[in-house]
Amino acid sequence: MRIAQIAPLVERVPPRLYGGTERIVSYLTEELCRQGHDVTLFASGDSLTAAKLVSCCDVALRLHPRARDPLPHYMVMLEQVRQRADEFDVLHFHIDFLHAPLTRVFRRPTVTTHHGRLDLPDLPAFYREFKELALVSISHDQRRYLPHVNWVGTVHHGLPRNLLPFTPKPSGGYLAFLGRISPEKRPDLAIEIAARAGMPLKIAAKVDRLDQDYWQDTIKPMVEAHSNVEYIGEISEAEKGKFLGDAVATLFPVDWPEPFGLVVIESMACGTPVIAFPRGSVPEILESGISGFIVDGVAQAVEAVERAATLDRAKVRAAFERRFTVERMARDYLRIYRALGAGRGEAAREHPAQDRAFDRRAAADAAADYAGRAGAARPHAEAVS
Repeated sequence: MRIAQIAPLVERVPPRLYGGTERIVSYLTEELCRQGHDVTLFASGDSLTAAKLVSCCDVALRLHPRARDPLPHYMVMLEQVRQRADEFDVLHFHIDFLHAPLTRVFRRPTVTTHHGRLDLPDLPAFYREFKELALVSISHDQRRYLPHVNWVGTVHHGLPRNLLPFTPKPSGGYLAFLGRISPEKRPDLAIEIAARAGMPLKIAAKVDRLDQDYWQDTIKPMVEAHSNVEYIGEISEAEKGKFLGDAVATLFPVDWPEPFGLVVIESMACGTPVIAFPRGSVPEILESGISGFIVDGVAQAVEAVERAATLDRAKVRAAFERRFTVERMARDYLRIYRALGAGRGEAAREHPAQDRAFDRRAAADAAADYAGRAGAARPHAEAVS
């Protein structure tokens, strides 16, 4: 199948440091290439990929020394996509909604994965106009804020199996916090949990320009006031395995409708249990008592820290391998591409009937599992089959 992946330009694909969306685009692109598909990646010119790379700016914008306004770069990208659209069987967008008007003139199927929050007041009016856009959510919970748009599937993120090493016996003796320093991620609660549990806390996180005041006024003083807290800053992919693997547990005290939470499955891949609040996608990703603990409030989180060491880390890793590999993610997306009409001539050869039946059973099982754990009144299928 000839597939176009259109990535954000904020970070390189894959990112050097932080960048969840670009990281997932990279994993998906490389896995599709590994499976023999003809993939073209529209991204920043410093991206690294086995796909055909179309450079839409020379360096990713967050680290670009001269870039100030991202829109001109995205307009260049969209023009390059427009000129080549007929070369592909499907065009897969990961850039929110900038491309929406263009899709009305494309003759090829398009699909858009929403990677961010959807509880924003301006979005309903937009999707009343562009009601035909085929959308993929990254969790069932993400859909709650736009229930009437054209959802064609839900695809949970996946990681390469060997990306992060399993650590059966952590040697660090600390709690980990990985991600962004921002109010919705609640690093302040992570510091409080660690202090009340009497455990060291290591924070590996970036500080965006928008969050500089929050860092300076709230989190930096807390770090300096707690001798058990160490702020490391951003870390690379190569450093992530040891950082998470050596931790007793990863703290994920989010206070917003988290669309997915890549940190959760990265920690699971290392065998490290996650202690998280039940916000957004957490109840459908984390299996409480198996891959970690879902808790209500700081007091329960402190109790969970004491219990984390009793969990079987091999079972934490097994939960990752069962549900969150890149192979499963690619299979789900290929099923959606085909349902939209892409690669019809290949379907019988590459996706036999027994595999389709297996995928339907797996989707039904996942939806039932989610309904039982998250209390959903009516579960959605994992993806269109």
